[in-house]
Amino acid sequence: MSNILRANPFVAALLGVALLAGCADKDAVPVSGTGGDPNAGAGGINDITSVEYFNVVVGDRVFFETDRFDLTAEAQGILARQAEWLQANPGATATVEGHADERGTRDYNLALGARRANSVASFLVSRGVESNRVQTVSFGKEKPVSLCSDESCWSQNRRGVTVVVRGPVS
Repeated sequence: MSNILRANPFVAALLGVALLAGCADKDAVPVSGTGGDPNAGAGGINDITSVEYFNVVVGDRVFFETDRFDLTAEAQGILARQAEWLQANPGATATVEGHADERGTRDYNLALGARRANSVASFLVSRGVESNRVQTVSFGKEKPVSLCSDESCWSQNRRGVTVVVRGPVS
């Protein structure tokens, strides 16, 4: 066997890797990002205190009708879940972004985005989230998520997005 290892360094390297793998602790818990379940543990989608859980499961955005800033029934449902999550995670704070579609002037859309962000923030506060934990910012039409000039894109850009800016304290 030693002649084979000397003659073929590739075989020697494979044998070394196999020997090291055999020495691994089979009871060790994998660290996130090293082959373990990426959805398990702190920060994963299954961790109800994680920002990822908030974004995906709770829902981080609501949508608005054209030239409107009032909340639809669907938006209120999402925001009610956001308020519950924020109350259950008192170390978290959020910035609500207001966005508009490309139609209209820059100034008009900045004002509309501000009204949308304020509608979302007011709803969260009305559901018991402390006002000092929620800030607002308007991007108007400056940060579209979808680029085209028809309703399929405009409807995605008329949104309020709740961005958790500091995770929950353990």
